[in-house]
Amino acid sequence: MSEAEKKRGLLGRLFGGDKPAAKETSRAEPERPERVDTPAAEILPDVAATATERSASPPSTAAEAPRPEPKIGWFQRLKSGLAKTSAKLTDGITAVFTKRKLDGETLEDLEDLLIGADLGLETTDRIVETLRKTRYDKTISPEEVREVLREEVERVLTPVAGRFAVSAENKPEVVLFVGVNGTGKTTTIGKLASRLGREGKSVMLAAGDTFRAAAIEQLKVWGERTGAPVVARAVASDAAGLAFDALTEAKANGVDVLLVDTAGRLQNKQGLMEELEKVVRVIKKVDPTAPHQVLLVLDATTGQNALNQVEVFQKMAGVTGLVMTKLDGTARGGILVAISAKFRLPVVAIGVGEGIEDLQPFDAAEFARAIAMG
Repeated sequence: MSEAEKKRGLLGRLFGGDKPAAKETSRAEPERPERVDTPAAEILPDVAATATERSASPPSTAAEAPRPEPKIGWFQRLKSGLAKTSAKLTDGITAVFTKRKLDGETLEDLEDLLIGADLGLETTDRIVETLRKTRYDKTISPEEVREVLREEVERVLTPVAGRFAVSAENKPEVVLFVGVNGTGKTTTIGKLASRLGREGKSVMLAAGDTFRAAAIEQLKVWGERTGAPVVARAVASDAAGLAFDALTEAKANGVDVLLVDTAGRLQNKQGLMEELEKVVRVIKKVDPTAPHQVLLVLDATTGQNALNQVEVFQKMAGVTGLVMTKLDGTARGGILVAISAKFRLPVVAIGVGEGIEDLQPFDAAEFARAIAMG
């Protein structure tokens, strides 16, 4: 007997004696449950089936693939965004007009409700007077009141409904964005840059809010996302000088659209006015016709304060159009109606969310329907 065989015999006597190998194995390994052939897709949905399963099963079809979430249309997003404003109006109207005749007290309650929703005195007076002349001392349903509201809101907004567009005659089209800090100027610039890029326009961004490092960095991020070059300088650099450099570079490179951000420190009106005036003056040295558009970005959540902002910036910078953001975050979306009735400036876009697709051209009929009918 060899030395190897002697060792195996000794080990066998120490760790299991002369038991059959099959029993040794059964002691060392627990009994396994009966195999259940679970499809691989139920265990790892993203992993392909095994070769055996592939040969035994027909190829997967498009119908078997996970279905993408249905795309929500713009009106549904608008309706959802204006839900707080609409609920405040429609619920209030229902509470006022359920089983009541239209009398003086009812009209006063309605007037309070409409003013509380920031629709403004002019629009409120028109709605109240329309109902007074046509339905006084008669029973009127909440649905009928909401229809009058819809008609009046649409009447006010239709003349100001505009769209953001660039002229082929300008190379580049210079668009100056103004507004107080926090209204969403920089985000609006990024969203418009994305849209213009999809339309085949070349875009350049100018980080003219040189007093806030966060604004400069945010615009750079939008530049990366949209593929638009960004002209930026160090914090506290001269905003007018930056605008001059950006426009000079945009003209040299044949850029279609130059979007210029600006500071919004409204607490120092005189300093802000002087800075904006200087920016405009310097831009005109490069192109006497520029800026071609001055868009004021307003935050709907500020309510009546937005009226003051329009008045101030219109005097400062010659505002040519409005962008209303954050309509989804407030029950005060009626402020857009009050602003339109008072200033009659074109509303070129509205925003109801953070996504790129949540900034869209303004449609008076859709807005009126979303706000009045719920």
